[in-house]
Amino acid sequence: MFKIKLVFGIMFSLIITIASAQQENINKYLSIAAENNAGLKSIFNEYMAALEVAPQAKALPDPQLAFGYFISPVETREGPMQFKISASQFFPWFGTLKHKEHAANETAKSKYERFEESKAKLFNEVKGIYFNLYFNQKAIDITLENIDIIKTFQRLVTVKIESGNASIIDEYRIQMEINELENQLALLKDKKFALEAMFLNLLNSENMIEIVLPDNLWQTDFPLTRQAALDSIAMYNHQLLALDYQQASLAYKKKVAELSAKPNIKIGIDYTAVGKGDNNLSGKDAFLFPTIGITIPLYKNKYKARIQEAIHLEAAKSYEKQDKQNLMANLFEEGWKDYQDANRRIRLFEMQHDLALKSIKVLETDYTTGKESFEEVLRMERKVLKYHLEKEKAIADKQAAISYLNYLMGKSSNQRI
Repeated sequence: MFKIKLVFGIMFSLIITIASAQQENINKYLSIAAENNAGLKSIFNEYMAALEVAPQAKALPDPQLAFGYFISPVETREGPMQFKISASQFFPWFGTLKHKEHAANETAKSKYERFEESKAKLFNEVKGIYFNLYFNQKAIDITLENIDIIKTFQRLVTVKIESGNASIIDEYRIQMEINELENQLALLKDKKFALEAMFLNLLNSENMIEIVLPDNLWQTDFPLTRQAALDSIAMYNHQLLALDYQQASLAYKKKVAELSAKPNIKIGIDYTAVGKGDNNLSGKDAFLFPTIGITIPLYKNKYKARIQEAIHLEAAKSYEKQDKQNLMANLFEEGWKDYQDANRRIRLFEMQHDLALKSIKVLETDYTTGKESFEEVLRMERKVLKYHLEKEKAIADKQAAISYLNYLMGKSSNQRI
């Protein structure tokens, strides 16, 4: 008993190791795409630009410096005034700069979530084409194998025709079957080139990259329940998180709009140079004094409009999030349906393929002994080919569905397959 458990344990570990090794290839392609994809680079630079807004938002307005020269000096008791220098600084109402900085930071966070969303979408596209490439290659291999099997039948048919136990029609039928399979094979090869071009364009690498496909695609299951996945989407979907940060930014902008109705404070200093006069032989600085002032928010309608604008934008963003949540739920249901359907198709076509293989062996024997027509043999051979292809398509579709569900849950990491 212990030996049996040990053997099963070793086999399970080996399967996990092989699956992990297979996934290393696609992880490598995801890393290349993340580093080189032009669209992703564009969005990342938008995020980096957004990070530079906060230091600007929290900074004070530039100080003002004014210089005045008296073309006709104004005489004072101390002497003629020659020139005047004024320096002043405006200070927004208390809290205004802090709220502007917070608004800019929240906007930057929403840009980052947009970047993460784009990365997750890119990874899902890379995986989708990778799985299509896998299926297309399996279809090529299966079709070639089927052509070889049909040609084996052709030799059998030729022997029967020569012995007078079969009609030349069987030869024509089998040649038509081979012609159709060869045409299908040519189409699959053309499709392979198109898929490879699409895949490499997503990676956007300057170096030539060999696309390594597994002999058999891994068959991992989706690890979460339906409700757990929906909860994960509500918490971690990047589009929803971006809307949360946009709402937070608008909340701070509303506070800035409210504070804009408060007066700004101006603090300054004036310096006036006085020249030598009749009563002041040496001359001296007659005027040096500080100034203070405020702006008067007189036009109240303007400030009320700013506040209402922020309120309406905040409400709009809230409704946009509700709409996006409904859309995400619908997309999840579609992806969940595809995942469940792929699981069912894998089980179905495994059984159908096994039954078709058993049937073809019986039909071959019956045809050899003259009990069955060759048309039935060809019909069953088509079913063997169909079920084999459908099973591989279901395996690829299952992994594509898992990738799509992970994308909806915000999993952009290339370690999360």
